Amino acid sequence: MEPTYSTEAEIFRQKVQAFLGEHLPENWKGIGALSAEKAYSFTNNEWRPLLAEHRFLAPSWPEEYGGGGLTELEQVILAEEFMRAGVPAGGTNDAFSIQMVGNTILHWGTEEQRAHFLPKIISGEYVWCQGYSEPDAGSDLGGLGCSAELDGDEWVINGQKIWTSAGQFANWIFVLCRTDKEAPKHKGISFLLCEVDQPGIEMRPIKMLSGESDFNETFFTDARTAKENVVGEINGGWAVAMTLLGYERGESAATMPIMFRYEVDKLLELAKEKGLSNDPVIRQRLAQIYIEVELMRLLGMRTLTGFLKGRQPGPQESAFKLYWSEYHKRVTELSLDILGCEALSLVGSPPSTSFHADNPGAENSSSSWVGAFYNARAGTIYAGTSQIQRNILGEMVLGLPKEPRPS
Repeated sequence: MEPTYSTEAEIFRQKVQAFLGEHLPENWKGIGALSAEKAYSFTNNEWRPLLAEHRFLAPSWPEEYGGGGLTELEQVILAEEFMRAGVPAGGTNDAFSIQMVGNTILHWGTEEQRAHFLPKIISGEYVWCQGYSEPDAGSDLGGLGCSAELDGDEWVINGQKIWTSAGQFANWIFVLCRTDKEAPKHKGISFLLCEVDQPGIEMRPIKMLSGESDFNETFFTDARTAKENVVGEINGGWAVAMTLLGYERGESAATMPIMFRYEVDKLLELAKEKGLSNDPVIRQRLAQIYIEVELMRLLGMRTLTGFLKGRQPGPQESAFKLYWSEYHKRVTELSLDILGCEALSLVGSPPSTSFHADNPGAENSSSSWVGAFYNARAGTIYAGTSQIQRNILGEMVLGLPKEPRPS
């Protein structure tokens, strides 16, 4: 599907452009041009409140909860204009707060849960992180051991989670807990919402190869949350968790290719700077990358077509997650080959984001590309490894026989 921009859609584009023109600082070059400290402050303290006020923060949510009530096509236009201007679409934790748990509460939550949590997510009062993986249950998420037991009107949580991205900024966590130890492993799990700021929860930073600490390990020792903070059915959390992963893997399928196309343009500039744009091997690889990012855009449009028809995220979203994460490894490998021995000496600022291509306005430096290279490896692991995505597509989408499981 190629989006057709109607007159009404172009009027909306003009509205977004007017908003950007009115509120961006003079001589704005893009969020990537700011230092890490200034980018964090601008994004969370200045820009995010403006997005919430103008209902651009959760554009797909109903207006009654503070969202924009926008169509999928309007969301693509919003992403196009934000990328062109080099501004973030939300705050540091909004991938967890809005894209993941917010959408999941919209899908599975009670009306009381929606009315309580969603406006507080928009306002920034509740900032979220994810409690899924464990040291002994990463790709085998169903084998998790973190437990929750009901004690009067509260759940008592004990156990450990790991790879808690941006947990240092969060004050709430959505956590998968085993609530029935006798049930089969996928059937005894509940999806709980838990406040982080309490004595029973400790987060310890994990240092990455880059030297940064973007994620943490989280320990629960008699942590407590209210009885009603279960999303979906008690012991029925597996279905809720899979819905959330569908949103994580597929909701941005129509907008992420815009970001990756920006990165390809940046890579073409790097090849010209290094005098390699006429090298036949480099040109061939650049052409391949260009083809692949265009295919990603079309794959995203196919996903958007399904959403326009009312389809909810499901196992088919694994196709997009598998595609972009493996693609991004190839892009960043090419960037290091273009840099050559310069990749061994890090010059300039590191990437201003850890989860995807660098932000607009960032300099074309060895530090930026090497940092993106490191992070691209993580992209094939978080939100489900590439091996898990292939299993999901083979078994749940194509209907192939399941591979043998350990007892």
